[in-house]
Amino acid sequence: MPKGKLSTIKNEKQYEALIKKGMSKEKAARIANTPDSGKKGGGASKYETRTKKDLYEQARKIGIEGRSKMTKKELIHSIRNS
Repeated sequence: MPKGKLSTIKNEKQYEALIKKGMSKEKAARIANTPDSGKKGGGASKYETRTKKDLYEQARKIGIEGRSKMTKKELIHSIRNS
């Protein structure tokens, strides 16, 4: 980030790592700005065991468009590939 400019990225270290892996700045920022960005633990449940409502909320958090018309299977696919 340029000096004097406030960062809107919550997890700068993760953001920079994602950019180095080849992700777009927009996608890296979405991931680095999620509430649990950079946290480890592996305690998340599998997408298939979550409710459609939970998947919808996750899709909303990461900015997936068209989520309101998606099936559970489509939400899972979109989340995994965002």
